Parts: sequence; C-alpha cells; structure tokens
Amino acid sequence: MKAFFEAIASLFVDFLFIPMDLLRNMENWWGANTLNWIFMIIGAVAMVYWLGELKKYNDSGEEERDIIAHPYLGSDKDTTLKV
Repeated sequence: MKAFFEAIASLFVDFLFIPMDLLRNMENWWGANTLNWIFMIIGAVAMVYWLGELKKYNDSGEEERDIIAHPYLGSDKDTTLKV
C-alpha cells in the first residue's frame, strides 16, 4: 500500500508539477503569474455572467416577493401592523 501512495506522489512531483516548477523559477513577475491572471479573468467572466442571469430572473417577476413567501414564516394575519 505504501508503494501505491509513493507512486501517486512521484506522479505529481516528477511529472504533473513540472509546469508549476517552470513558472515558479521565472525571473519575470508577469510571466510567473500568468496562470493566476487567467484564473482571475475566468472568475470575473463567470461572475458577470452569473449576475446577468440573476438580473434576468429578477426582472422576469417569477419569484414570489410577499412578506410571507413561505408557509413556515407565518400567515397573512401575522403581517398586519399593530399600532
């Protein structure tokens, strides 16, 4: 069983992390952080897309926006103002 986990460690350290080692050893900051910038751009695009989808759903008016939208929150008589 120990050999199995050592093989997994060897796979990652000796083969799969080679691109990361090359990026880590670069002298240029911009070159070393290109992968981070790519992930940040992907995250920003995904966030803009998701906010657009939320706006479309919100503008469609499908959601019930009453004070008592769910039965476990109470009934209509509970929402009257008591002065």
